Formats: sequence, structure tokens, C-alpha cells
Amino acid sequence: MTRGERLFIGGRWVAPELGHYEVTDPATEEVVGLAPEASEDQVYEAAAAAREAFDGWSRTAPEERARILARTAEIIRDRAGPYAELARAESGATTATARGMQVAVAAARFDRYARGALEPVEEALPPQINEAGPMGKAGVLGALAVRRPVGVVTCITSYNNPWANPAGKIAPALAMGNAVVVKPAPQDPLSVFRMAEALAEAGAPPGVVNVVTGSRPEVGEAAVAAPDVDMVSFTGSTAVGRAIAEACGRGMKRQLMELGGKGAALVFDDADLAAAVAGIGTTFSFYSGQICTAPTRVLAQRGVYERLVEGLARYAGALKVGDPRARGTVVGPVISAAHRDRVEAYVALGRKEGARLVTGGERPALDRGWYVAPTLFADCTPSMRVVREEIFGPVVSVLPFDDEEEGIALADDSEYGLIDYVWSGDVARAFRVARRLRAGGVGINTVGRNMEAPFGGFKQSGVGRDVGSYALCAYGELQSLVWPG
Repeated sequence: MTRGERLFIGGRWVAPELGHYEVTDPATEEVVGLAPEASEDQVYEAAAAAREAFDGWSRTAPEERARILARTAEIIRDRAGPYAELARAESGATTATARGMQVAVAAARFDRYARGALEPVEEALPPQINEAGPMGKAGVLGALAVRRPVGVVTCITSYNNPWANPAGKIAPALAMGNAVVVKPAPQDPLSVFRMAEALAEAGAPPGVVNVVTGSRPEVGEAAVAAPDVDMVSFTGSTAVGRAIAEACGRGMKRQLMELGGKGAALVFDDADLAAAVAGIGTTFSFYSGQICTAPTRVLAQRGVYERLVEGLARYAGALKVGDPRARGTVVGPVISAAHRDRVEAYVALGRKEGARLVTGGERPALDRGWYVAPTLFADCTPSMRVVREEIFGPVVSVLPFDDEEEGIALADDSEYGLIDYVWSGDVARAFRVARRLRAGGVGINTVGRNMEAPFGGFKQSGVGRDVGSYALCAYGELQSLVWPG
């Protein structure tokens, strides 16, 4: 078992006032390490340290910020092996996912925002000719729109990716000149301490990055409520997002919210079914379905409905479920016993609602670990809770539709709107349908993402956009400068 971690506040490693709690490997149910249990006062201290560091960091030359972020990426890559093993142990991700989609993506994000620190922050606006009037003489006014850092940003991250998700918040926030307080998910916070070590070693000044953790909701609440915090960047459930938004509203704090999803995948009669099955099948395998962008709600045109269901069943049945360290494992455990119980409750609910269970539905026969078998429901109806609610596990529901209009209506019949998908051999139709979907993103014949494209949700799936240069805008405030020409 690793040592008990300490909080990182103001550039110092600080003993937690409320002791430690255990972080458990979802695959073995063994203790991976001890995470600090911060007090509310310590969270406020972290925010105050960030406030003190902000002024100097915001005035640091962009080239210096870029150097520190690039050096952080180098350190992460140099230690990718042990970092990936820690990520695998605390999150339950397969070895390949921990290496390629967690640690490697985190390093790539620090590299991306090392370049982002050098992007222009000023935009010249057209001059305006003003006639004489109550405001003064006739004249020409010039103007600049200037992007300024927000200030102190609290970054609250999700458990499904303990490297890429925090890096996607910390790196652009720092690139813009903000200071941060990071509050990782309680289930797998240990990787973020290694990230903080890398940043400090790379030269991040004391207080620019602070890390506080805890298993109690009061820790996250304090990280939002702290008077020194100007903005909250949150990834997690819509229910928690609403509570954070209410708290931010009282202090007029800026928000960036990436919340739940129930992605619709429209599969038309002329689609490449093999490609559609492979894309939708990532719900079963990628993070064991614990991902908000997953195409969990499949809408199949009747001409391909049965073939698509059969293809998904074969795909799910061929996936190896088990020890994420073992070669060939595709589906690892979910994050906790409580979450496994939640997913299994939804599977039981789907049966009760009358959906046809095609495959899965039973707990895998493994001696230990919190596993859920890839599960496929067919013959679902739009009102079923397994169709409407985010399950966050390897569960897919399939509904039929007749024509384009019905497919679009079914896709938009959701409180969520993060990412939808369209599979069709008719590219014109695919783009036509995509433009009508009320979602922040639409994958057309792919589940891949362009990491420069804006990412965020419509409706209950979030507020704001990040990724690429859009993240720099999200962590900045616009200021106008006006002068007589």
C-alpha cells in the first residue's frame, strides 16, 4: 500500500486535518492508497493561496507559462509507466486505456496548452465613427477586445479519467494565467497528486496549483463556495451540476459545466452496419460504459433493426470481461460496488419495464471486483427509464423508427444533448439530420472526436464549451479597450 498522501496547498505538502480515507482498486477490491480528507478550512486556505499567486502568475510572460506546461508534459511522458499503473489501479481502466487514453492524453493536453499560452489574446475591432452629440465631439474611436484570465478557478473532476479530465481543465486554465484549486473525484484522486508533483517540478510557482481531496461532499461544496474562487469548472452528473450552478449564482461565479449525456445513435437503412456496430459497441468497452459521450440510446430504422440488434449482441458477447491488467481484456470493472449496484438496478428495471434483454444482465462469474456484463436491450419504448436516464455503465437500449422525421424526433426527446451520432451511407442526409439535432456535437459515421472542435452540451448536458482554443476562451473574460483615434 502506498503512503498516505498529503494535500498540496500554496506549494507545500500539508497534512490533512481530518485524516485519510482508503482508495480501492475496483478490480481487486484491495486498497491502492490513502487519500487526504481535507477540512473546509483547508479548502479555503487552498483558494486563498491561489488568490495570492494569481497576480504574479497572470503577469508572467506567456513564453514562461508555455515552458512550464511543456515541461510538465515531458515529465508525465517520462513517468508514463508508473503513472499508468496507478491510474489503472485506482480507476479500473484496462492497461491499454490507462496508458493511451489517460496518461498519454494528459501529456498531450499540457503540450496543446503550452502552445495555447502563446495564442493571441487581443483582437482589433473596426474603428467606429461617432457624430457629435451629448457624449462629446465627433471623432473616431478605436477598440480592442482583450481576453483576460478569470482569476481563481476551482476544477472539480470526474472519476472516469483521473488524468485526461484534470489535465483538460488545469492546462488551459494555467495557459490563460489563472490559478487553480483542483478537487478530484473521491474514488480515484491519487493520480492528480502525481500531476501536481510534475507541475511543481516543471516550475509552477507556489499557489498556482493546489490540490484538495475528500470523500465528504463538504469538501467539494467548500471548493465552490470559497470567497476567493471566481469560476468553477465541473465534470460530472447533471444533478450535482445543478447544485453547483445554484451556489455559483449566489456569487456570480463563472461556470463551465460538462454534465450528463444519453447519446442518441441514429442508424439508417443505408448505413455501414459493421461500422455502426463497432462505434456503438464502444459503450460496452470504453471505460466500461462510464462515459457521458457514449451512444447508449440506439435508434435503428426498421429495415436494419433486427440485423443491428444481432450485430450488437455478437459484438458484446465477444468482449473479454475481467482483470484489466490481463492481455486481451476489453471490459474492466466499474468504479465501485455502489455503482455496480446502481447499474444492475437499471438492468432489473429494464426487464420490469418490458424491454427485451438480448445479452448480458447477469453479474460476471469473477471471484472479486465490481464487474457488469455488457448488456443489450431491444424493443424499447421512448418512455422507459433505461432509455431516458443516464446509466453510466455498459448498457445499450435499442428502439426502432420508420422515417427521418421520426428518428430526429426520438433523438431530441431527451433532457440531455451532449453528443449524438448518425450513421448513413447518404452523406447529404447524414449532415442534414446532424444539423437538426439538439446536441453540442454530432458524430457522422464515427464516434471519434476532433480535439480542436468545441466540446459541451445543449439542454441538461452542460454550460459552455472547451477543448482546443475554445477552452482558452472558457477560462478567460473579455475586456474592451476603447480610445480616440
